[in-house]
Amino acid sequence: MDGLNQSPAEPPTKANAVAAHAAQLRAQLLQHGHSYYVLDAPTIPDVEYDRLFRQLQALEQAHPALCTPDSPTQRVGGKAVDAFASVMHRVPMLSIQTETDISEQGARLFDARVRKQLQCSDADPSLEYVAELKFDGLAISLRYTGHVLVQAATRGDGAWGEDVTHNIRTIGQIPLRLPATAPADLEVRGEIYMRRDDFEALNERQRQKIASGAKNEKTFVNPRNAAAGAVRQLDPQMAAQRPLSFFAYALHFHPAPEVILSPIEATLYGLNKFVSHDQVLHSLKSWGFPVSAQAKTVHGADGLVAYHQAIADLRDQLPFDIDGVVYKVNQIERQALLGMVSREPRWAVAHKFPAHEEITTVLAIDVQVGRTGKLTPVAKLAPVFVGGVTVTNATLHNEDEARRKDVRVGDTVVVRRAGDVIPEVVSVIVEKRLHESSLFTMPTHCPACNSLAVREEGEADYRCSGGLFCSAQQKQAILHFAHRRAVEVEDLGEKIVDQLVDAGLVKTLPDLYKLGFSHLAALDRMAEKSANNLLASVEKSKQTTLPKFLFGLGIRHVGEATAKALAHHFGGMDAIMDASLEQLLQVADVGPVVAQSLRTFFDQAHNREVVEQLRACGVAWSESAPKGRLDLPLTGQTYVITGTLPNLSREQAQALLEQAGAKVAGSVSKKTTALVAGEAAGSKLEKAQSLGIPVLDEAALLQLLEPRP
Repeated sequence: MDGLNQSPAEPPTKANAVAAHAAQLRAQLLQHGHSYYVLDAPTIPDVEYDRLFRQLQALEQAHPALCTPDSPTQRVGGKAVDAFASVMHRVPMLSIQTETDISEQGARLFDARVRKQLQCSDADPSLEYVAELKFDGLAISLRYTGHVLVQAATRGDGAWGEDVTHNIRTIGQIPLRLPATAPADLEVRGEIYMRRDDFEALNERQRQKIASGAKNEKTFVNPRNAAAGAVRQLDPQMAAQRPLSFFAYALHFHPAPEVILSPIEATLYGLNKFVSHDQVLHSLKSWGFPVSAQAKTVHGADGLVAYHQAIADLRDQLPFDIDGVVYKVNQIERQALLGMVSREPRWAVAHKFPAHEEITTVLAIDVQVGRTGKLTPVAKLAPVFVGGVTVTNATLHNEDEARRKDVRVGDTVVVRRAGDVIPEVVSVIVEKRLHESSLFTMPTHCPACNSLAVREEGEADYRCSGGLFCSAQQKQAILHFAHRRAVEVEDLGEKIVDQLVDAGLVKTLPDLYKLGFSHLAALDRMAEKSANNLLASVEKSKQTTLPKFLFGLGIRHVGEATAKALAHHFGGMDAIMDASLEQLLQVADVGPVVAQSLRTFFDQAHNREVVEQLRACGVAWSESAPKGRLDLPLTGQTYVITGTLPNLSREQAQALLEQAGAKVAGSVSKKTTALVAGEAAGSKLEKAQSLGIPVLDEAALLQLLEPRP
């Protein structure tokens, strides 16, 4: 081989063997790459692919002449370019007509125009269409010569585009070499796009860079902008870091490189190779190009309408963005007969969906309080039609997001709505900011009840601390209080709570105990028996335990185990409400976050008032003298219960251990003090024995818990 770098003493047979080995590696890697990127069905582990790749890379470094344009090693990006060269499209890359009527009528209008121009009756079943997705990406032209990708160009103005070959080579889904079954010379057209999950991952990496202090970094507005920016990177190594994907949807043939064809001439030139557009798509797929699985051949206006509706329903479930569908007359001969008008083909049309993104103005920024007390800043917008509905509100998520996007009252913003997703402000068009304005700041108090708004360390959200008093949290507070593991009010479900609150019968927890039969009987679908059952359940719930009552208050971070620990340590409700941070921290399993949450809750006068009103309504529990953690015999010890005990249930055994100050865990570890084991103990017993942890039966447990003199 003339260009092969070899020492004079290296025999030709060895050079041939090296070249053959490189060719074999290229073929293997291209096939495995196609399986991974296009078919999404890897045939070998990543580590094996990397091993083959490094072998080829080493061969090409030792013998530069073996490095061909179609080599998989060329995907990683070469040197940066100073600027993009201009490329004349042999067949102009023209856009297709957009149907302005986004209803189903748009499909029927297109079908009627086509039939009229072809003089084809409405009853003629031979007229076929291929319906495809309209990708929200960047159109690209790929030129292959001798089966090898030699040039990739953007649409540009349709006649001239930019040469972005160095970046397009980095996209794994685009074949660098075509199989022998494909024509040697052709041009493939398609769409460069970015999947939504890849876009989110990219933005997360950008946010981490920004947080670490990196300069000149930013997050991207949407997948299309991110994809377009990657394609136009001057440095292909930077482009390779942005995950791009590709779909092919058209091709052209050229009789000679110097010949420039009009779109209609290109269509006619392809007649001797294909008879239909769906045949084109099938061939593209067979040559290794990714083709959308949603492309479908349909008949007549009804077929187009059904496709439009089906894709509209599927739109938000797709892993990438689309903004509509495209209809194309399937028979290529009929495409040629229909021809062009105003530099647009008569045989195709884009039928759009309602836009997911629109531009509007921020009129105000309010703060809403959710059912769980979360405070969310919401932009009040000048009404705008987006995603099929008129939008007047859009979430800003939290204070950090609002500040990161720098959303201010009066700003012109991009708003996005996809399906049932809550509309959000995507970005601010800062150039249109007309006056000085202030950064958004979260309020210090809940806008619904004026309780303190708290943002705990390490969290993004502010929360209202007035859970029992806050009107925005009424329903959630009642449902939690009535839960079976809390105070337990049987027969009080979500629908009844909705009715009680909406009717104004229950505003706070004490109102539950003031309900009468006449109140309940007035509710929709509330029969006499149901009303009496609910009243009986409310009455029964008055007798509870201190841990259940404390858990039922819904204090943030206070679960069942913590409620039990607090009750056992302090003995009474007043002692818990009055405990200082230092005293709370003496309780087992109470750390700084839980202690502060308790203090914040009971520092709100209205929360303490609710507790007193519940007592006045007859809600009662037994209390005991304060026990301090050092007074309990098993304080600081951890037990695990497994199997079936002869007399005690697990719950009873757990309660006895916790009353003695012990913690009861669900799994055995080196920190376990002892395992309480009954019949059919299983794997926990085996692990305890392997770790040398003592094992107690029920008798030994009861002996351990006996009062000591």
